[in-house]
Amino acid sequence: MTVSTVCGVPDDRRAGQAGQVPSSAAAGPAAADPSTGPAGADPSTGRVGGPVRGFAAAIRTGLRWLPVDPYIAALLGTVLLAALLPATGGGARVAGGASDTAVGLLFFLYGSRLSTGEAMAGLRHWRLHLTVLAATFAVFPLLGLAARGLVPYVIAPGLYPGFLFLCVLPSTIQSSIAFTSLARGNVAAAICAGSFSSLAGIVLTPLLAALLIGGGAGIDGHAVTGIALQLLAPFLAGQLLRRWTAPLLARHRRALGFVDRGSILLVVYTAFSAGMAEGIWHQVPVPRLLELLAAEAVLLALMLSATAYGARTLGFGRADRITVVFAGSKKSLASGLPMATVLFGSGAGLAVLPLMLFHQMQLMVCAVIAKRWARQAEPSVGLPDERHRDDPGLPSGPGQFDLGPEQRPARPAPAGGARR
Repeated sequence: MTVSTVCGVPDDRRAGQAGQVPSSAAAGPAAADPSTGPAGADPSTGRVGGPVRGFAAAIRTGLRWLPVDPYIAALLGTVLLAALLPATGGGARVAGGASDTAVGLLFFLYGSRLSTGEAMAGLRHWRLHLTVLAATFAVFPLLGLAARGLVPYVIAPGLYPGFLFLCVLPSTIQSSIAFTSLARGNVAAAICAGSFSSLAGIVLTPLLAALLIGGGAGIDGHAVTGIALQLLAPFLAGQLLRRWTAPLLARHRRALGFVDRGSILLVVYTAFSAGMAEGIWHQVPVPRLLELLAAEAVLLALMLSATAYGARTLGFGRADRITVVFAGSKKSLASGLPMATVLFGSGAGLAVLPLMLFHQMQLMVCAVIAKRWARQAEPSVGLPDERHRDDPGLPSGPGQFDLGPEQRPARPAPAGGARR
């Protein structure tokens, strides 16, 4: 059976990704693994007992409304482990070598997964993608530069390089897709926009970091060269070998997901272990972290406003405006952590603090917005449940964060919900 794809993501996998809404944005219980059967099932019958089923449902409900994303909780646990048991001496050298290898592996996998040819086919929606790229690599950095006026009054001098680094990172892929799907936006465009942003970020992020942050954080030409050797080279190798590696990655997608997350946890542990040796926790008291959170909340609010207003001004339809807001207002933790390790070296622990705080904040805020827009939609007016194409019958919303309530198309749908 042939599976069609959008930007290298098969339709069946895309549907799975769309359902993987982070943390509180989850729309429903996760599906059971078909290879093992439902949790608590009798191996001989595949049936789930009543008490087990109720307990599993309670667990899923609790996780769905957990205020902290489970992976963020794992990251925070890793930071705590590094604070209590940091890698030192020979262990630090081993952890550093393993971290460098993990970073190279991560970007090799990124290159193997991204279908460049199919991503190029998505350029037909070039106005939307340019809008997302402009928000990610132009508006965000400009706001980061403007925040220099908050130093040292709101943002501690030691945290500002990390704050500015956050502003030059690429957008996310998975959470952009998940929130766009939940809010009934253009999912196909979200996939392409996230892919383009990640691809551009491999080149633009280190260049912007060297230009805007520069020697103040130890970023120079050698760091940019390190990016080319440690990140860009594995990525290009993954692209060149994709013909042979893509089928293997597709068969072992779940296992490789653990490799992805485990590699990033290793990078975080190594970075914060080095940070402990530098005494980063003595440099950042709790009041300074709270002030940083306030500055990041303003940054996120400004980007949500700018993307919503810009998409509406450019004449995008409702589904595309949703995509622009979610793809243009978020930053990638998966790309940022390994890049920070290469760019900042021993100072990476302090540099990634703003990113980790912003990442959790963007998930929680965007989850609330996505649910609100989902409630505004009316799925029973003859429109598909997943709006991958914009519909001319959908009006432009008047509010800054309010895309406007869904209205029925000009021609009413016949009984049964089908289009005329």
